Amino acid sequence: MRPWYEWESAGPIAVEGGIKAKSKRGAIGEQWWSRRFIAVLDSYGMSSRLQRGRSYARRGQVLEFTLAAGKVTARVQGSRPSPYQVSITVRPLTSSQWRQVESRLAGQALFRARLLAGEMPAEIEEVFASCGTPLFPESSHDLTMSCNCPDWGVPCKHLAAVCYVLAEAFDADPFAMLAWRGKGRDDLLAALRGKTAGPPAGEPRPEAAGTSPALALLSDVAGVPLEETLADFWSPGLSQARLRALPASPATPPDLLMRISDPPPLQVRGADLRDVLTPAYARLAAPEADPAGEK
Repeated sequence: MRPWYEWESAGPIAVEGGIKAKSKRGAIGEQWWSRRFIAVLDSYGMSSRLQRGRSYARRGQVLEFTLAAGKVTARVQGSRPSPYQVSITVRPLTSSQWRQVESRLAGQALFRARLLAGEMPAEIEEVFASCGTPLFPESSHDLTMSCNCPDWGVPCKHLAAVCYVLAEAFDADPFAMLAWRGKGRDDLLAALRGKTAGPPAGEPRPEAAGTSPALALLSDVAGVPLEETLADFWSPGLSQARLRALPASPATPPDLLMRISDPPPLQVRGADLRDVLTPAYARLAAPEADPAGEK
């Protein structure tokens, strides 16, 4: 038997059908939440060791990858014949912690609308922090990384490769980040739909009996009376330079209203009203084609 470092120096065994990172060079991670995840790992002093796994991630050495509440498991092909078993665990939020987070998210109309539209607002990290439950692990002690390879360093290149694949999984679906902390997309959106927008739990708020979630969302947006804003009604409020620096707002999904408030349980020719309205909204929002066939 050769020592482990001779196996490692030989390079990994090439595989087909592995999970390849989309990024071919430079940093891995396109969205703010995936880059934030890598930045958090870098802050633990893992930067140099993480870079060792970047080529593994790009070559597709990660054979299998599974994300569940609190745990990521994977198989990574290294230089030995048998793939290595890798796991990365984080403590999920408790049910009471999630209820507090959901209450605060539902209590801010903009956050609630954007989440229901499938977007991930950058301010969500502040919401988690205000509940005393940080969205990302606060230190390396909050993560448990294990690999059955002979490298005693953490993370080894196999763990690092899985970290990059995890970051790109967050890119593909930002709700995967929340699922890792214990709340899947469907459960979170169902909880937000069931809560009317308003102040967080424990704070006073006016209740309107029978108000639908959609109307509650609109009524929660407080503003100054119109007569008090006539002098600067048309003013942008920000300088042109600051307006240009703001990121472009993502397009609003045409079925946002149905995401915010479930339609009545009606059947139209045997089909649910939602299934009938969703493609209709999409057609109404689509750009019209001119006679020459151009949009």
